[in-house]
Amino acid sequence: MTTETAGVGIGAIHCLLPDERMPVADLPELARLTEDELRFAEQAGIKSVGVFPDTEPTELAARACAELLAGQTDVPDLLVHIGSRAPDVLIGSDSGKIAHLAGISGTFPFTVDGLGCAGSSAAWGLARDLLLGDPSRSAVLLTYGSRPTAADRVRRPVTVVGDGAFAMTLVRGGRPLLKAHRMEADSSFHDLFKVDYKHHPWSQWREECADNDRYSFELAMHSRTRLGKLVGQVLADAGLDKADVTATLMQNVTASAFHFYRTTLGLEIHPVCATHLEELGHLGPMDVVLNLDRLLASGELRRGQHVLVLSNSPVAAWTVTLWEV
Repeated sequence: MTTETAGVGIGAIHCLLPDERMPVADLPELARLTEDELRFAEQAGIKSVGVFPDTEPTELAARACAELLAGQTDVPDLLVHIGSRAPDVLIGSDSGKIAHLAGISGTFPFTVDGLGCAGSSAAWGLARDLLLGDPSRSAVLLTYGSRPTAADRVRRPVTVVGDGAFAMTLVRGGRPLLKAHRMEADSSFHDLFKVDYKHHPWSQWREECADNDRYSFELAMHSRTRLGKLVGQVLADAGLDKADVTATLMQNVTASAFHFYRTTLGLEIHPVCATHLEELGHLGPMDVVLNLDRLLASGELRRGQHVLVLSNSPVAAWTVTLWEV
């Protein structure tokens, strides 16, 4: 679906990043990793990760929201929290906690969950639809806090996790304009990754991949096909082709992933992605927001140019969004 006449776009973005950087070579869990896990950590293309000590992801998200909204009198109509890797509490409301800690009242908070790295892109597509569906709404606030599931940051065969948080608003008349957006999922991959949290204390939580080959090969082939199709559909929706795309962004998982998608999709991945991967590690759904924010702030884009944002996740969700600057 295109949004050319609807005029829904970005109001503001605020990314919260730690001052502290920990070299991957100094991560405490390296001493207990297997040789394969160590090799993966060394070859992922991540030199350091940002670290917020002793902080819950909801607290980071609340801080990002509070800083984004500081000094503003208008309250967002809705707060969409992209679910954390692990919720703070069971039978509670992380989205409600974020709104409370951020001092936001009069906003309806809820969580979009189960989509992994694709969560932020799905959330901004949903936010666009929520604004279009009710003319009385003026703004939707999106937020996410990145922290590892437990103590370990190395997620073989996926990535190495860093800390951070973001808050952003979708508003009428915002820029960049959300020009076109599509997403798909394959639910057969729903249990490829899991953490057995019911039978172990937090200190013993370990992420388990049911089949490394299924992740590295089968899911990769699915992603190549699905993202290739979605790119074509999104560009067709906007009446454009690849030559009209000024920059392409994706999530920051491993250095080899950039090469894979550049080769298979025929799209050059902007170097801002690799820079953030190397310095900050993987920030989950925050990656594409950070990459977009920093690209917009660089001044290298002109009004009317187009940015393509790709996202996929280990739960087999894929999204493609076209933004008009």
